[in-house]
Amino acid sequence: MLRRVRQSLRQVLFLMARRPGLLCGAIVLGVLLVLAVKFTCSRAKNVVASARPPVRFFSTEAPVVDLYMGQLDQVERLRSMAEVSLIFFYAPWCAHSMAARQEVQQVAKKLARQVQFVAVNCWWSQGKCRKQNRFYQYPIIHLFYRRFGPIEYKGPFLAPYVESFILRVITPLTYLPSRATLKEFLSYHEPRVVGFFQFNSSPQPPGYITYLSSALQALKRDFRGAVRFGVVTNKQVAEAIPLQDDETVYLYRRLNSSLIFPRSERNFTSEAICSWVFEHHETVLHWLQPPGTKSRLLERELTKGPALLLFLPHNPLGSSPSPILQQVADIAVRYHSCDNKNHSSSDKSSTSHSQCCQSVLLPESSTSVCEVCLSLSRSLLTSSSVCCSFSSTAQGGDVLQSYLRHCCLHQESDPASIKTATSLGCSNFLNGYSPFSQYSACCRKVKPQLNESQAKEEPDVQRVPLTPPFSSIPPPTGPQPEADGITGLWCQTNRTLRFYVLDVALNWPLAVRLGATGNKSASSHQEAGGGSSDGSFAAIVNLRDEVHYVLHRNPETTLTESLEAFIRNFSAPYSLLQRHLVGEEERKDGEGETRHPDQHQHSSPRPLITELNTASFLPSVMDVQKDVLLFYYTQWCGFCSVLNHVLIQLARLLQGNSTITVARVNVARNDLPWEFMVDHVPSILLFPKYRKHFSVKFPDDLPITLPNLLRFILQHSGSVQYADKPATSSSEGEGPGAIFRAEFLALQHEVQTLRHARERLSQQLAQLWRDNRRLTFDTRTLEAKNSELQQERQNLEEQHREKSRQLGEAVRRLQDLADASENLLNENTLLRVLLRALKGRTEAKEQVEVERKEAEQKRSHMAS
Repeated sequence: MLRRVRQSLRQVLFLMARRPGLLCGAIVLGVLLVLAVKFTCSRAKNVVASARPPVRFFSTEAPVVDLYMGQLDQVERLRSMAEVSLIFFYAPWCAHSMAARQEVQQVAKKLARQVQFVAVNCWWSQGKCRKQNRFYQYPIIHLFYRRFGPIEYKGPFLAPYVESFILRVITPLTYLPSRATLKEFLSYHEPRVVGFFQFNSSPQPPGYITYLSSALQALKRDFRGAVRFGVVTNKQVAEAIPLQDDETVYLYRRLNSSLIFPRSERNFTSEAICSWVFEHHETVLHWLQPPGTKSRLLERELTKGPALLLFLPHNPLGSSPSPILQQVADIAVRYHSCDNKNHSSSDKSSTSHSQCCQSVLLPESSTSVCEVCLSLSRSLLTSSSVCCSFSSTAQGGDVLQSYLRHCCLHQESDPASIKTATSLGCSNFLNGYSPFSQYSACCRKVKPQLNESQAKEEPDVQRVPLTPPFSSIPPPTGPQPEADGITGLWCQTNRTLRFYVLDVALNWPLAVRLGATGNKSASSHQEAGGGSSDGSFAAIVNLRDEVHYVLHRNPETTLTESLEAFIRNFSAPYSLLQRHLVGEEERKDGEGETRHPDQHQHSSPRPLITELNTASFLPSVMDVQKDVLLFYYTQWCGFCSVLNHVLIQLARLLQGNSTITVARVNVARNDLPWEFMVDHVPSILLFPKYRKHFSVKFPDDLPITLPNLLRFILQHSGSVQYADKPATSSSEGEGPGAIFRAEFLALQHEVQTLRHARERLSQQLAQLWRDNRRLTFDTRTLEAKNSELQQERQNLEEQHREKSRQLGEAVRRLQDLADASENLLNENTLLRVLLRALKGRTEAKEQVEVERKEAEQKRSHMAS
C-alpha cells in the first residue's frame, strides 16, 4: 500500500516537474478555496445576532417582583416570606401577557399587603425558568397558599376575576358562628359543604388542615369556587344541621338527602374529600366560560341535551349573588325539585286547576254516565277567562272514547241505587305526556228525567240529561296553593333542560350569534327582542334537532315570569316557540327596504342578482307577481364559484324582464325554514309566479349551462303555466270574451311554434358552432404541424452549414499537412546531403590522422 502511494506521489511530482503551469494553477485554486470558506463562515456568524438582554416587564411602581432574568431559584425564597403568593409566568413578546400585565398590576396595588406578587420571565433562553419548565401558552398564573400549591388560575385575565380568585384562596373557608349565619350560608343555590371541628384541645384539630386543603383542592378544579366550604366550631350550631360528631364533613343538598363523609369507607384526605364532594354534589346552574379560541367546551355541554343559555351581568367581587342570578337560581331549583312535598296530592291539585267537564253516556247503559274533565294548570290560562275545548266530541267524534275505559263500568244490582247520584270512582291520567293538563274520568249513576215531549216517545227509550258540553266548573272559594307550573317540571317531561350561565360582558359575541342585538345598550335590548333592560339574554339550544329559540321579553313582565313561560312553552308536547333563524337580526337594519321594496325602485337601480338573507328570503321568494330563480350556494363551495359566470350571463339576458328575478342565498350564513332547505349545493330552484307551491328543482342530471337554464325557465315559468289554465265559466259563452280567447289561443299557438323554431335554430346554430370549432381545431393542428416542419427545415439547414464548415476546415487542415510533409521531405533531403558531407569530412580527417600516426611511428622507429 505504501509502495503504491509513493509511486503515485512520484508520478504526480514527475508530471508537475514536466508541467509547472499545472502546479501553479493547483496552488492558486487551493488558496481561493480557503479564502472563500473563510469569508463564508465569518459572514454566517454575523447573520445571527446575539439576543438582547431582557428588561423589566412590569413598571417599577407596581408592587410586583419582576424576575425578568428567569431566576426561578428566587421564587422559593419569596414564597417562604408570604402566606399567599401569586406567580405570574410570562413571555415578553406575548400579546396576552401584555394585556394581562395591566390587570395584574391593578390587583397587586389592592392586595399587595396580603399577597406576594412575583413575575417570572419564562422565555429568556439562559434563565432557569425556561430550562426547567415547558409551558405551551402564556401567561400562566399559579397561586400558593403556604405550602399548598400550585393552584392554577384558568379564568379570564381580568382584574375583577383575578382578584376574586385570590380572595377565594386567601379565605377558602367561611366561618359560621351562629345558626342564622349557617342558615344563610345554606340558602344559596351553590353546593355547600360544612365541616364541624371543635377547637378545644388544640389550636387546630388534626382534621382541620385536611379540610382546609380539600377546599383548596376544589379551587384547583373550579376557579369560580362554585362549591363553597364552611366551618362550624360551636356544637349548638352544628346540631342545627344536625351534626354531633367532631371532625365531620357534611354535604348539603337541596334536591336529595344530604350526606356525611363516610370516614369508614374512604381515607380522610383532602383529595378524597374533594372527590367525594364533586361526585355527590348537586348543581342546578352550570357556569360556562368559553376560552374564545378553538375549543370543544360548548360542544361537550350541548351534546348532553337541550340547554338553556342565560347571559347575565356578573360581578365577581360581589359579596352576594346578584338579584338576577338569584331569580334564575330559584327557577332552576324549582324546575329540578321533584319531591312530592312540593306538590299537592292528586285530590288537592284539582282545586288549583281550572276544569272543563263533559258528561258522556256509557255504551250499553242508560243510567251510567262518565264525566270526563280536562284539568288545566292555572299558569297556562289567563286570569279573565278559561278556555275549554271538546270540539271533536261535539261534532259526533269518538275522541273521548279512549278515556271511557278509565270510568267505572260496575252496574249496581240494587235498583234503589239508581235513584241516587253517587260517584262510584275516579281516575286521573295525563293527556299524553303533557305536564300541564290531565283528564279525570268519573262514573256516576243518575235517574232518568223525561219531559212532556220525551214522554210521548217510545217508552223503552230512556234519556239522560247531559251537562252542557262546555260547562266550566268554577274553582272553590277556599284558600288554594298557588301553582307556578314549573315546579318539578324536570321530572314530568322528557324535554328536560340544563341551565347554563355565562357572563354577558365576556360572552356577548356568542349571544349576538344566537340572536341578541349587536348593541349592548339597554335601549336596544328592549326593542330588538334579543335582550332586556337589565342586560340579560336567554336562549334554548337543542343541538340534536339543530334548532334554538330566543326569549323575547315583554317589558311589562319580570324576568321570572318570562323565563317560566319560556321553559313551559318549550316543555309542552306541541311547543309554541318559533325557531330562531341565523341572520334574522339583519331585518332590523333593512326593515323598511324589505317591507316596501317598490318605494326604492326609483331611488336605487335594480341589482343584477338579488342577494337574499334570512329576513328577505320569504318576502322575495313568495312574491306572487314574479318568477324567482333561486341559486343556493356557500362561500366554501368551489363548484358554486365556477357557476357564477353562468348565473351572471343569465341575469344579463333577463335584466330587461321585470317579472323574472335571479336571486341567490348563502345557506351557510343564513338559516332558512326547513321546507326551503336543500340537501346539497349548488342547487337551483324556480318559484313560479301565481303558484309558489309548485316550485321546481333544476334536474341534477343536466349540466348547469345557459341554454339549459333558459329552457328550464321557459318551461316552468308561471306566466306560461298561468296562461294555460282553463278559462272560467263566465268566459265560455258567446261574445267578445270567446273571440278574445280564440285570438289568445292562436297567439299562444304561434308563440309555441316560434319557440319550437327557435329551439331548432338554436340546435342548428349549436351544430354550426361545433363544426366551426372542429375546423378551428383542425386549422390549429395543421398550423402546428407546419411550424414543426419549418423548424425541422431550419435545423437541417443549420446542420448542412455546420457540415460544410467542418469539411472546409478538414480540407484546410489536410492542405496544411501536405505542405508540412513536403517541407519535411525537403529538409530530410538537405539533412541527408549534410550528413554525407559530414561523413566525407570525417573520413578525410580520420585518413589524415592515420597517416600522421603512421608517419610518427616511422620516425620513432627510425630514431631508435
